[in-house]
Amino acid sequence: MVWLEIIGWTGSAILVWSLLQTRILRLRALNLLGSLVLLLYNSIIGVWPMVGLNLVLSAINIVHLRRLLGSRHDEAAYEVLEVGPDDSYLRYVLRVHEADIRTFNPGFMYDPAMPGRSAFLVQRSDETVGVVLARDAGDGVAQVDLDYVTPRFRDFSPGEFVYRRSGLFTDRGYRRVLTPPGMVEPYYEQLGFAQVGDSYALDLTRRRPE
Repeated sequence: MVWLEIIGWTGSAILVWSLLQTRILRLRALNLLGSLVLLLYNSIIGVWPMVGLNLVLSAINIVHLRRLLGSRHDEAAYEVLEVGPDDSYLRYVLRVHEADIRTFNPGFMYDPAMPGRSAFLVQRSDETVGVVLARDAGDGVAQVDLDYVTPRFRDFSPGEFVYRRSGLFTDRGYRRVLTPPGMVEPYYEQLGFAQVGDSYALDLTRRRPE
């Protein structure tokens, strides 16, 4: 039957598509969807070994999704490490992700000699998941020049940790944060930032409503 073949091919296509994802959460969600569709298809046509395989794959994906979602807002999952603006590992991270950085920050230029600049690496266990470069703009304002998260972790919330929970800016006496101007696909509104021109601003003296 044509409709049955459509179900089978759709499940296979979703499964293949899931393997092309760079974001962990999206990969697991799509892989689960593809496995469920193929579980239905193989149950209908009675291919029981494939039913068993897709049942196991679905269970594995559900377990991983629960773990990933459970740690999504866990502040213990991240740590911010300050490094020197001319740190060799920082330069390596910026070089490795240069093309992706410029995709979302087309105007970004790195100058480690810029006065007042601070550099931070966002870590999840032993993996670097993001980079924040900021400088003192005066009057208690921190100007962020780069806010970058690696593709694997964009479905999570390292930005929420950096701006709201880490104390990265408040511990240094800043009262306000300005984001890089012209950033592509900004996510700041969901963190309580207010749009100011082509940038966003966060008042650190105001507590975010729970």
